[in-house]
Amino acid sequence: MGPGHSAAKTALRDQVLAARKRRPLEAAAGFAASVADVALGWEPVRSAATVAAYVSVGSEPGTGLLLDALAAAGKRVLLPVVLPGLDLDWATYTGRPGLAPAARGLLEPTGPRLGRTAIAQADVVLVPGTAVSPVGARLGQGGGCYDRALPRVLPGTPVAVVLYDDEVGLDVPAEPHDVRVGFALTSTGVRPLGSLESPDIR
Repeated sequence: MGPGHSAAKTALRDQVLAARKRRPLEAAAGFAASVADVALGWEPVRSAATVAAYVSVGSEPGTGLLLDALAAAGKRVLLPVVLPGLDLDWATYTGRPGLAPAARGLLEPTGPRLGRTAIAQADVVLVPGTAVSPVGARLGQGGGCYDRALPRVLPGTPVAVVLYDDEVGLDVPAEPHDVRVGFALTSTGVRPLGSLESPDIR
């Protein structure tokens, strides 16, 4: 699980990010609208009081409309704040005026910090990524923020990575510290990941 795996992850991440930059603007806009509808139609989100999500930036699959749709549906939405050690604190989404530019090119909420354990309050967790394997191995941006945060999610809580359809089901190298996810949320639906033998895998 050493340099070979790291190099393979970097190569796959670079490939996906290059493809995202080539994606037509209209396709990206269409995704943002469709994924909001898909998420609100997913039973775990429909029944959730609190959803942990994130603000997409750059060429990431768009979550702006999704955040507004969650808030409009009466959900409490928690957004991450990256700490100096690359762990995650959390704050409540209060609308786009409540977001401010932050380090690493991110947009983060400016409201009161709720602490690293606030993610445990979420009934559903939506996370960013660049790819996911059929068994839920998620490829992130390389910082390990969510590998630090996801172990605090309560067992049984659905965790879904938001991706374009062609980023789901790829051969993602996995390492012991990687935390798996149970679902992929795309503009065409929610796909369960993992095997029947491991229904609780995150």
